[in-house]
Amino acid sequence: MEGTEIPRIPDFKLSEQVFVLANPNAIADANRPQKQQQIAASVLAAVTENNLGPYYKHISEELPAFFPFDAQLHAQLNAANEEQIAELKQTLKEVEDEDKGEMETLNGWIKLGNYYAEIGDKANAVATLKKAQELAPSTGIKIDILLTITRVGFFFNDYPFVLSHLNEIKLLSEKGGDWERRNRYKTYLGLYHLATRNFGEATSLLIDSLATFTSSELIDYDQLAQFAIIAGLLSLDRPELKKKIIDSPEILAIYSSALHLEPLISLTNALYISEYPVFFRLLMDTNDTLVLPSKYLFHHSNFLLREIRVKAYSQLLESYKSLSLNSMAQQFSVSVAFLDEDLCKFIPNKKLNCVIDKVNGIVITNRPDNKNNQYQALIKNGDQLLTKLQKYGAAVKLSGAERI
Repeated sequence: MEGTEIPRIPDFKLSEQVFVLANPNAIADANRPQKQQQIAASVLAAVTENNLGPYYKHISEELPAFFPFDAQLHAQLNAANEEQIAELKQTLKEVEDEDKGEMETLNGWIKLGNYYAEIGDKANAVATLKKAQELAPSTGIKIDILLTITRVGFFFNDYPFVLSHLNEIKLLSEKGGDWERRNRYKTYLGLYHLATRNFGEATSLLIDSLATFTSSELIDYDQLAQFAIIAGLLSLDRPELKKKIIDSPEILAIYSSALHLEPLISLTNALYISEYPVFFRLLMDTNDTLVLPSKYLFHHSNFLLREIRVKAYSQLLESYKSLSLNSMAQQFSVSVAFLDEDLCKFIPNKKLNCVIDKVNGIVITNRPDNKNNQYQALIKNGDQLLTKLQKYGAAVKLSGAERI
């Protein structure tokens, strides 16, 4: 398994489609019922064609409205699975009985574990691949196996499970993982941080992965670019956004091929160049077409909408000591009533450093006193340093007294 391409299992397209069915709001479309039926038909066709017996049982239990349990179909799928599993186990038994060597035995366990993963049998996949991991003679092969186990966790949206195996991969990588496997780990970890709303960590990992992408078994390159841009939009300041996202050669290279990312790319550019009149339209287009349908971003939709609005408002207000509500509303192409209500969501919790004079219809900025903040921080840090020095001095005196 050294140096070979990691198989594209499980099938993440299925997982993403099932997620959309489980979360109706993931389809922001007037024809939602029709689209749901189309997605359900596509999933069932893939399940039937590929004999995914365990996964069929799983979705029948999770989404009976879309996949009412068909005992005859389940029996048919299970029969195909049992036949394939029996063949793999027989081959493995022959290898072990004939003592054909460690690698042949290991490959037998990996093939069996991969097949369990392919058909959506999480428990057997993990148990079998763990057995293969025990037999693996090298760090690289152990990492490859753990990457497959981690993908099973991603497939079933089990993020505590994902994190525990990413931690195992990290330890092994520190002992001897090669460049390619470290890059794969970086992409997997970035995706985990994105899914668990740690956008700061996700940004650096996903942006780094763009230049060295090899994890096509987990996500495709356009998805990676999409996630890197969204994470960067949330966590990078304006100069860094320009440097790492807008001017990124990797991002620029996909402009013509990834047309579905156009709302997101335009939103990022609009925010950077202060093109506020189109901001809300592009924000909602991005949310409806790229955030809601993504199983990694769906649960962060409201957070994302809120934080990007705050970023845009803050950026505009930085240029003014005061600004009329009417003028600000015109810049964003929204009504004064909407803007007034929206700003009031962010002012009490200090997301925006301003107040609204409703009598005169003015937004007054009250920027934090940076010099005063720096002075207070200096005093605080100085006190902490002095305390540490005093403790150190006392410890030194005590040590000297003991020697006397």
